Amino acid sequence: MNKLSPLDETRLLVKVSKLYYEEGLSQEEILARLHLSRSKISRLLQQAREAGIVQISVVTPKHLFSDLESRLERQFGLQEALVVESHAEDSPESLYRGLGIAAAGYLERSLNGFNTLGISWGATLNSMVAAIRPLTGFSGKVVQIIGGLGRPEAEVHATELCRRLARALHAQPVLLPAPGVVPTPQARQVLLADADVKRAVALFETLDLVFVGIGAPTPDSVLMRAGSILSADELALLRERGAVGDIALRFFDEHGLLVESEIDRRVVGITLAQLKQARRVVGVAGGPQKFQSIRAALRGGLLHVLITDSQTAEQLLR
Repeated sequence: MNKLSPLDETRLLVKVSKLYYEEGLSQEEILARLHLSRSKISRLLQQAREAGIVQISVVTPKHLFSDLESRLERQFGLQEALVVESHAEDSPESLYRGLGIAAAGYLERSLNGFNTLGISWGATLNSMVAAIRPLTGFSGKVVQIIGGLGRPEAEVHATELCRRLARALHAQPVLLPAPGVVPTPQARQVLLADADVKRAVALFETLDLVFVGIGAPTPDSVLMRAGSILSADELALLRERGAVGDIALRFFDEHGLLVESEIDRRVVGITLAQLKQARRVVGVAGGPQKFQSIRAALRGGLLHVLITDSQTAEQLLR
């Protein structure tokens, strides 16, 4: 083909672009209509994009928040962020349900390549487990990473969550048969010598994928509502020492650093140092009362993935 004038070249760029992008013709059909080579058509389409004649944009459907997700990923160095819609008038139960459904979807699409899955406890993770469809193809283990907290029959109890998740995945549960908090550090040492406890704890440093809730040390938190986990005085002491949140009862300050206390030496469960060794840690939390806790966990590099709600995401970015 002889070299075209700039005007004719532009006219051809526009024609090919309209046929391809607006009329939906394949390159084969354009080839037949305009008698151009396939390589020429590909080159023209590329030139049209470079010249701004074709501008491709991704329109995010309503109720999805890809912009917020991208900004969270950049600002906090996350592998991935998932944001669900929330409103000021939402009840905690409604928020838990939305976060749980999103976390279940993330889990279902992320199992490939992972063998050891850890789970902590709490209302949000209970919603996640409730939303998971029975799956096959995961041949690994599901590990309970914090001892039992609250009433053993409660759905949010760590042992119950581990069992239910393993059942849904047709996987082997590895339970941690111990209370989450014991009366003394010496009692903790005795429990850690138990063979079944040792078996679970040995897996803490080899976890592939871990799902955790993020707690806030407030009087109305699930820690206090359960009535048998922490006392009001213990909670006050933790707050005096700068605690703003916890993961599996490991309390941290506003920078995501461990708050050392006598309580920490009585917890039977994963440590923050062990958590940081996991290949991927997914934090599932949201709501205004969790803002400081989530921000601190992100600052401390405790999470690789965050699943939260739109209002909390906007507050984090502000």
